[in-house]
Amino acid sequence: MTDPPPEVSVADAVADLRALNEAERTGSPFLVLRSPDGRQHVRALPTEPATLTVGRRAEADVALVWDAEVSRLHALLERVGDDWILVDDGLSRNGSFLDGAKVLGRRRLRDGCRLVFGETVVTFHDPADSQSQPTASLPMGAATVPVTPTQHKVLVELCRPVNESAFATPATNKEIAESVHLSVDAVKAHLRGLFERFGLEDLPQNQKRGRLAATALVSGLVTPRDF
Repeated sequence: MTDPPPEVSVADAVADLRALNEAERTGSPFLVLRSPDGRQHVRALPTEPATLTVGRRAEADVALVWDAEVSRLHALLERVGDDWILVDDGLSRNGSFLDGAKVLGRRRLRDGCRLVFGETVVTFHDPADSQSQPTASLPMGAATVPVTPTQHKVLVELCRPVNESAFATPATNKEIAESVHLSVDAVKAHLRGLFERFGLEDLPQNQKRGRLAATALVSGLVTPRDF
């Protein structure tokens, strides 16, 4: 039985957020994916060359060397004018998927598109897309995303271990429940609400808590005065 991936530390989550923010600020398209060890990879899409390869070979422009379900030459990404196109004309054995639909031929990419090659999920971001929102920017502050007093208490306790060490993992549900005098189930319910409020509900389970704590700290929702 494979061990579950370790929970992401708040330091790593903050670093991931900052990397996304830096990529967003360039105004140029980029890809975001995670390798099996949980590490985030941000890949800027260049102006030249106009065609990039996606595949399992180490020589591929977007190399997914860890994924046995990815073909050696799996798909292409082409720049056409200001747009990026995903091309899979039968190159891959298992196919390429865009927002849940198998790609047969060419499909234009839009900001926030979810690409799947084998078992690897790749998100396409285009900050210049006129219809896009700043999806990768650092989290908005408390004035923009209001939380209830109880939710704030839960956030403070989630972040408490990180106040002592940025490389610590957030507090467990049991530790939070004991500190705020709630049941573990109530803490879980509050955390689910916070995941949804900050748009984190689709992250892998081992990343949600670290990202939520990083969001609270980077946005100023939780400050050193709270401890």
